[in-house]
Order: sequence, then structure tokens, then C-alpha cells
Amino acid sequence: MNTRSLKLIRDVIINSGKVTSIEISQDSIYVGFKDVELGNPKSNKEMSLTVRFAEDSFFAAFYNNIWDVDFLSKYDYKNQLLSEEVYLDVKDVRFIDFEYLNTFFGNYKSEKSISVVEDFSIHNIRNDFFMLIETKEIAIVVGGNQMDFFTPFERLDDASLRELSNEWMFYFLNYHLKRNIIKDPMCENHPLMHTK
Repeated sequence: MNTRSLKLIRDVIINSGKVTSIEISQDSIYVGFKDVELGNPKSNKEMSLTVRFAEDSFFAAFYNNIWDVDFLSKYDYKNQLLSEEVYLDVKDVRFIDFEYLNTFFGNYKSEKSISVVEDFSIHNIRNDFFMLIETKEIAIVVGGNQMDFFTPFERLDDASLRELSNEWMFYFLNYHLKRNIIKDPMCENHPLMHTK
């Protein structure tokens, strides 16, 4: 995906997105999000996005309280497997941002990394792609030499991402014009609703 698409991915996640799952299977890592601003909620109740990293992938968590990363205790080192549901409110998402990564080292007391690469160091990332996710409790860095984005129905490319984002924006604008009796929290809490 191009730089504009990565910026759009960030935009559709940070307003109301939540990390809902983390799966590691050998050299593939999947991070699932829900409540992303992609598609039309009337026809697609599952407003979700999955980001997949492969080829020398890694996962690193930064934390202050060990209980916030309890899900990592279930990682099966022998078979390199983890499949955990989590619920983390997203504060920010960035891609390939070393300056932002450096803030994690100062803002969190501890870190834990998982990678198939034996000499992997979060202080010396050599992968082509990585994503940084900051939540209220922890920060996550996940990466690899391959990065793909999926909805429940398709693998996203630049054009399909733009189309789904436009569908959500039309839904939001129509919602704002009508202010339905049934309130949509994603629309009610959207920053565009509170601009003057």
C-alpha cells in the first residue's frame, strides 16, 4: 500500500478503533481491530480490519504493569502459537515511525518481544514494515517484511480501501443530516461531530 493508504488506515482506526485479537502462528502475526470506519454499518455489522505481518515477523509489547500483557503468558514458544482475544482502546497508530517508537522506550518501564528471528532486537528493527499501536494501557509494535490488510470479505488494496472509506463517510454524512433516533456511537463520538 502507498503512503496515502497507510495514512488512511491510521485515520479509520484511531477515532473509535479497538484492538480485539492478536494471533501468532509461526512467522505470521495477525492483529485484529473492530469499530474501524470502513464500509457501511447498515450492510456490514462487522466493521473490522485485520493486519497481517509475515516473513521475519516480530511482536513487541511495552508496558508498565505486567498484568496488562497477561495475554502474552499464553504464547506457546515450542510451536510459536498465540491466539488471544483482547480489548484495547486505540489512542494512536503509526507506520514505520522510528521517532514515535523511541517515545515507547521512555514512556514504559518494561518490554517483551517475540520473533522467529533469533537475533531480533526492538532497538534495531531491520524489517521493511512495522506498525506502532498505542493504547491506554500498553504500546505494541508489530512488523515483518510483508504487510497485508483484510476485511472479513476481502484483501484490501489502495482502491478497495478508498472505496470502503468513502462508503463509511457517506454513511456518516447521512447520519449527521438525519440524526437517527437510534444513535450510532461511532458517529456520535467522531471528531467531525464536535467541530465548530
